[in-house]
Amino acid sequence: MKKIFLFLGILLTLSACGNNYEGDFSYEVESFEFTNQNGEVFNSEQLQDKFWVADMIFTNCETVCPPMTANMAKLQEKIKEEGLDVELVSFSVDPDNDSPEILKEYAEVRGGEFDNWNLLTGYEFQEIKEFAVKSFKAPVEKTADSDQMIHVVSFYLVSPEGNAILRYDGSDSDQMDQIIADIKKMM
Repeated sequence: MKKIFLFLGILLTLSACGNNYEGDFSYEVESFEFTNQNGEVFNSEQLQDKFWVADMIFTNCETVCPPMTANMAKLQEKIKEEGLDVELVSFSVDPDNDSPEILKEYAEVRGGEFDNWNLLTGYEFQEIKEFAVKSFKAPVEKTADSDQMIHVVSFYLVSPEGNAILRYDGSDSDQMDQIIADIKKMM
């Protein structure tokens, strides 16, 4: 009888040792090592055990990227107001044109700061195309007749375990409140 109680005690202790965050889906985000807006190496290990929000943008975008980036800056302000430890990551889908300096200026103009926001480049287009599909189930394509890219307008909430679990409309500023509410429920 003692062995049964000991076993149950160990089982309960082990089951309480880790969180398994649930969302609408669970896509494992591949490991990465890219260059951020400061020209520094930034990798997925730096996000380990933290919630983070990801999106895909490019600075020559004439439609959805400017409001998405402004919304990311708005989300950053809300994270700060709530005292949350959440990282933000924007992946450029146009790495041939988006240098670290260009990405930095692009975010700054829209109110972004860089204490918890990394805008990434420093890879080939094919690499980000494959990364986006494998990690977020998000297609990325070049348009045939212009310098525009086709990509999703989603923000993805990534769990501390490294899985994308929720998707939001990054062009809808009201969704930033929902992201904060969802993170607070899981913390």
